[in-house]
Amino acid sequence: MTYAIRKATVSDAESIGRLVNFYASEGKMLPRSLSEIFENIRDFHVAEAGKKLVGCCALHVFWEDLAEIRSLAVHPDEVGRGLGTTLVSRALEEAPSLGIRRVFILTAIPKYFSRLGFKDTDRSSLPKKIWAECVKCPKFPDCDEVAMIIDL
Repeated sequence: MTYAIRKATVSDAESIGRLVNFYASEGKMLPRSLSEIFENIRDFHVAEAGKKLVGCCALHVFWEDLAEIRSLAVHPDEVGRGLGTTLVSRALEEAPSLGIRRVFILTAIPKYFSRLGFKDTDRSSLPKKIWAECVKCPKFPDCDEVAMIIDL
C-alpha cells in the first residue's frame, strides 16, 4: 500500500480526532478535543491511503529548541507497515526548519522509539511546562510512560 504523507488541513481535524481518540479510549494516549486539534492543526502530518486518513503525528513546539512528538496514531488496519515510523520521520525532518534541536516523547512503547534514535531521559530534565497536560491523563498521577529524547 502506498501512502500520501502531507501536512494536515482543517478538513482533517475530525478524522484526526477519531483516530487519536480511538487509542485514547484504550488508554494508549491522551484524548484530544476537536478544539485542541483545530488549535494545533499546523502541528500535524497525516497519512492517506486513497481518500482515507489512516495516520497522524504531531510535532508540538514547547520552547525555543524543544518540541514533542505527540498524537502518533495509525489506523489498526495499517499497523505494522512502517507508517508510524514514516510519520515520526517526517515530523523530525521538519523540526530543524523550525529551529528545533531536541525532540522528546512520553511513551509506553520505548523499544519502538529507541529504534528511531530516541534515548531514555530523566523526566526532571524536561521543562515543567510539559507536565501541564498530565492532569488530563486517566493514569495521572501514576504515569507509566517513559520520557525519551532525540538530539537532531
